[in-house]
Amino acid sequence: MASFSQAEEPVCTQRGDPEIPQMFKDGDIMLGGIFSFHSSWKNRRDSYMDKPLPLQCTSLNFRGFQFAQAMLFAVEEINNSTDLLPGISLGYRIFDSCGSIAKSVRVALAFANGNEVVSQPSEVPCIRPAQVQAIMGESSSSPCMAMATAIGPFHIPMISHFATCACLSDKSKYPSFLRTIPSDYYQSRALAQLVKHFGWTWVGAIRTNDDYGNNGMATFTETAQKLGICLEYSVSFFRTDPPDKIQKIIDIIKASTSKVIIAFLSHMDLDVILHEFSHHNLTGYQWVGSEGWIFDSQTAAVDKHHILDGAIGLSIPKAHVSGMREFMLDVRPLNVSSNEMFTTFYETLFSCKFKQSKSSSRNQKECTGREDLTEVQNSFTDMSLMPIFNNVYKGVYAAAHALHFILSCNKTCNTKVQLDPFTILQHIRTIQFKTKEGEEVYFNENGDPAAKYEIINWKQRENDIVEFVTVGLYDASLPANKQLHLQNESITWTQNSQQVPVSVCSEKCLPGTRKVLQKGMPVCCYDCIRCAEGDISNITDSVTCVRCHPEFWSNERRDACVKKEAEFLSYEEIMGALLTAASLFGACITAVVAFIFFRYRKTPIVRANNSELSFLLLFSLTLCFLCSLTFIGRPSDLSCMLRHTAFGITFVLCISCVLGKTIVVLMAFRATLPGSNMMKWFGPAQQKLTVLGFTLIQVMICILWLTISPPFPFKNFKDFKDKIILECALGSALGFWSVLGYIGLLAILCFILAFLARKLPDNFNEAKFITFSMLIFCAVWITFIPAYVSSPGKFSVAVEIFAILSSSFGLLFCIFIPKCYIILLKPERNTKKYIMGKGALK
Repeated sequence: MASFSQAEEPVCTQRGDPEIPQMFKDGDIMLGGIFSFHSSWKNRRDSYMDKPLPLQCTSLNFRGFQFAQAMLFAVEEINNSTDLLPGISLGYRIFDSCGSIAKSVRVALAFANGNEVVSQPSEVPCIRPAQVQAIMGESSSSPCMAMATAIGPFHIPMISHFATCACLSDKSKYPSFLRTIPSDYYQSRALAQLVKHFGWTWVGAIRTNDDYGNNGMATFTETAQKLGICLEYSVSFFRTDPPDKIQKIIDIIKASTSKVIIAFLSHMDLDVILHEFSHHNLTGYQWVGSEGWIFDSQTAAVDKHHILDGAIGLSIPKAHVSGMREFMLDVRPLNVSSNEMFTTFYETLFSCKFKQSKSSSRNQKECTGREDLTEVQNSFTDMSLMPIFNNVYKGVYAAAHALHFILSCNKTCNTKVQLDPFTILQHIRTIQFKTKEGEEVYFNENGDPAAKYEIINWKQRENDIVEFVTVGLYDASLPANKQLHLQNESITWTQNSQQVPVSVCSEKCLPGTRKVLQKGMPVCCYDCIRCAEGDISNITDSVTCVRCHPEFWSNERRDACVKKEAEFLSYEEIMGALLTAASLFGACITAVVAFIFFRYRKTPIVRANNSELSFLLLFSLTLCFLCSLTFIGRPSDLSCMLRHTAFGITFVLCISCVLGKTIVVLMAFRATLPGSNMMKWFGPAQQKLTVLGFTLIQVMICILWLTISPPFPFKNFKDFKDKIILECALGSALGFWSVLGYIGLLAILCFILAFLARKLPDNFNEAKFITFSMLIFCAVWITFIPAYVSSPGKFSVAVEIFAILSSSFGLLFCIFIPKCYIILLKPERNTKKYIMGKGALK
């Protein structure tokens, strides 16, 4: 910005046009201020062939004047104070940036080296001390970033009151930047937590296309994703964008399904969006706002179509600075004849014209310079931005306290101290003081204050007046679970509703279901799939279903595991009761037959074919009927070992007796042949030993089975999903099939022998009945095998009991009932002659 000229006398001159401050006051120590007295500027096309003209600012911005007035108030208060910087007067140079980044940088450089042309000897370099010791401003993040980059190497402290971009906390890029407003690092996260608190997982987002909006929304998006919030759309724009781009944004919002809009906007950009929403009659959206507009009464006044009704968002905590309101409203024309901008400001403020004004009209009232602002209602008289004015106030006081310490002020200050911007910057960073209202002011290592916000809710009152109601607080210094505090019952939502709006891509998945993401959609869009049988989910929005423990099963709603019903063949159920009755009936019938045989034991039909074997057979049949009872009831270690071994031994005893009787029949007829002495070798003793031998073999098989791998109680979870089958595991399958196989072998052998003896001459050939009984026995047990294997659960037990009873009844009826028939009903046939076939009935 400065160079040696080629003239005869070397002097330092500034390249380009000098920047003239809009407000100036001389003092012992100078402070700089930069605010947007205008909100826009006229676009132009530079040819780069000629020197560009100065920026032509437009759209007077009362807010910039308010910020400047807040700075002037703080300066005047300090100058009138005997406690802070006594004997030192603060001066100021305040510039208008018009909201332009380029002009902000020019002003920043003017602060750094001044505008004067100063003669210097040729040996002296063009080095000038900073013209101000600290700079207050700017309001927006993007100009602040540009200014902080430009003046950072000079270490001139720059304290912003309204620039919130989290990027400005990076001290490696912006070493001299500080601020009295919290960083968006905290605001973005607080907004995400606020959205999560109300259960909004499907939202849209609009942001200002500058560093404030883009960085703030990036942080919000990052935090929202961690909290399970999805953005249906995220669009950016700037108030100077062409209409077709803004129309595209409106079309995106129209096509969306989300009902909540996160607006990270400045109040000026929001005004443009409101106009478009009004034009397209877009209402019913729940707005969530940043501090850039949520407590702006000017924005509320513009919203004539109640688009923002029920809006909720974060704002700087309310503040009060005694005397500031009165000072700001005490406006007088400052050098009207020489300052055209303040002339325009005064005329706009009071809707009047000065005589010397070029644009004066006969129809407008004349400005007298004594107008009373208390009689005027406009955005300048609105004090809703007092928290921001307080931020300007605190920034000036922070610089003053640092200067007070550096100058070693007590009752007087050491004016001989050479002020150095770097030293001032270091002291401002570590300063800690309380304002006259008792508010504590300090900066952290990033140059940021403590992050505290009020949660503001827009409530529509009478006469279309919007009231900003505090419904909660956010304090980033507290633990994560206590940072957000809300009073939900006092919140009014969009369209004056008392119900929290719903904005989700998919409804919550109830317990009993799980979430399945929709293809090509964000994680917030999913289908709710019912849990499979045996699986449950007992929380809302479960991503998985949990398998129940094998002893439990899912209920009908699939939201809880219930204990499975234990199923076994019990005495209480009908089938168990019937089988028990059949077993007892068989045992009773057998006992009756035994009684009959005992009663008529001396009759020929009983004595024939070894009555001792008959009684042993009846005894074994009784045991066969009764052993079926061991299969009924809850399985236990004892019952499991007893049921198969008892069944195997009693049946072998039974078949052995039948086999003995069959052999006796064969031997008896062989003995009638000349010279035969067969009965000598197969007398009663040998018959008993045969039965005992066959039975002992089965006993040995059972002992080996029980010793090596005995049957045991077992919970079967496989056959039925919703039931536990209590059964007896075989332990050793070889042992089980060996027992059955041995019984089958004896039965087949008995059948063969009986079949061979069926045609022996005898009126009462017992071999025929034994053949028939063995035929029934074998048929029953052959059909038992597939039926047993294929029957599920307790029915396999029932099949085995049925086989035992059927085969037992078959033996009982085929062998003994015909004899009982003759004993009881045909006693005339119960003779030796008839039985030997030598007698005939008449």
